[in-house]
Amino acid sequence: MVESYDIGSIDRSEVLRYMGYAGQSMTAELEGRIDGCMKRCLSVGGPRGVWRIFDVEGTGTKEDGTPCVRLAGTSLELLGTSMQKHMEGAVAVGVMAVTVGMGVERELRRLSLTDRVGQVVFDAAATTLVERTADACEASIVAAGHERGLFANFRFSPGYGDMPMATQPVLLQALDAQRQLGITLTDTLLMVPTKSVTAVVGLFETIQPSTHASCAGCPCFDFCTIRPTGHTCRG
Repeated sequence: MVESYDIGSIDRSEVLRYMGYAGQSMTAELEGRIDGCMKRCLSVGGPRGVWRIFDVEGTGTKEDGTPCVRLAGTSLELLGTSMQKHMEGAVAVGVMAVTVGMGVERELRRLSLTDRVGQVVFDAAATTLVERTADACEASIVAAGHERGLFANFRFSPGYGDMPMATQPVLLQALDAQRQLGITLTDTLLMVPTKSVTAVVGLFETIQPSTHASCAGCPCFDFCTIRPTGHTCRG
């Protein structure tokens, strides 16, 4: 499923967090630059995502002893003890990739040559925007799982825990993300556009301890299509 997302705003406090802000005083000029970079990021960004749900075919270990979760209908395998724990009991897995597009990438490159302070601020705004985009995509997976009577845990990305970055090429291929979103990989497995995120979400027949206890504070809150029906993803 390929989707475009209408991200109307980004959280200023999140932008400050990515900037490393810890309560320091700020000049009016910097305050204005932060607001300007947030607005610019929203104007040049093109938040889009692609996702698919694969049934879990089985679990086991590779020849070298690495734990493995095998997904039906794809060559993608989820490797590592982190994945074994995260997907324990899962009957399906949502696989996702999102990006905010080359407009943001070009602006980052321009600022790297002309305005280093602006680059830092814009980079923080772009990181916030791509995380919001990931929240929107995750919400779609949660809703699709809900339609199947399944409960989601939370997204987990290659590079977290011991889930290897080598997962990236096969994950992107499983989603046809290069054609659908224009995401490519460098020789070191970094994505281009750089403000892109891949992740997997476990889907289970029972509510998971990691599931949010309430809708308040859920990262998917603003993009949820379940809550307006009077129900929640917890049943």
